Amino acid sequence: MRIATWNVNSVRARKAHLLDYLRAEDAPEVVLLQELKVEEEGFPRPEVEEAGYHALLAGQKGYNGVAILSRTKATLRRRGLPGEEDAQARYLEAEIGDVVVASLYAPNGNPVGSEKFAYKLAWMRRMAAHAAALFAEERAVVLGGDWNVCPTALDVWDERAMAADALLQPESRAAWRTILWQGWTDAFRALHPDKAGYTYWDYQAGAWPRDHGMRIDHLLLSPHAAQRLAACAVDRAPRGKDSPSDHTPVWCALAA
Repeated sequence: MRIATWNVNSVRARKAHLLDYLRAEDAPEVVLLQELKVEEEGFPRPEVEEAGYHALLAGQKGYNGVAILSRTKATLRRRGLPGEEDAQARYLEAEIGDVVVASLYAPNGNPVGSEKFAYKLAWMRRMAAHAAALFAEERAVVLGGDWNVCPTALDVWDERAMAADALLQPESRAAWRTILWQGWTDAFRALHPDKAGYTYWDYQAGAWPRDHGMRIDHLLLSPHAAQRLAACAVDRAPRGKDSPSDHTPVWCALAA
């Protein structure tokens, strides 16, 4: 099973790119999407189904929004994290065969010191609590999405230049480690310990042609999933297209 995660930054604006990705000969069996920026009625369900995928989604008008696309019909487990009700559509969880998958879009948190940064850290605490509960199920689980955390200096083009960004703050990285140290495996870093593996390039300042990127889209695997990890890579091709998302897909393959 190949599982990809991709922040499409508006499924309407990037519909043609998404459909090209889904129709490719080597398209993943599961695609986790973030930042849909549409409600249910705005999602291109007929075209996605024509491409061979079932779709579950938690949408929101103009902002956020997550989806799980799968060749095999998925069984919905939850929309939103447990705990206090959250108006922002940032988490979706489903079961596909013997694998539990989640598509998540963590808050950006900029500017640092604002209410947005406090919300980011609070959301990550809720995510950590739920991740611990999922871990305790002792099943194959994949938590994929735009985590909006750049874990280490290797994951950013210039740590000093980006030092003020919420994605690199000590508190953000500590929140990430709280989850990772529960026993999850960062799929890309496990197989590529010395490779940057950027998944995001800003639209400004020529970031893409200069390769001034960050690795903020991650696939975390429970031990039952990690022992099946066969491959993981970043697909840079979609970022090089006309009018692309500022993110590109990262995928992992789990052996049967």
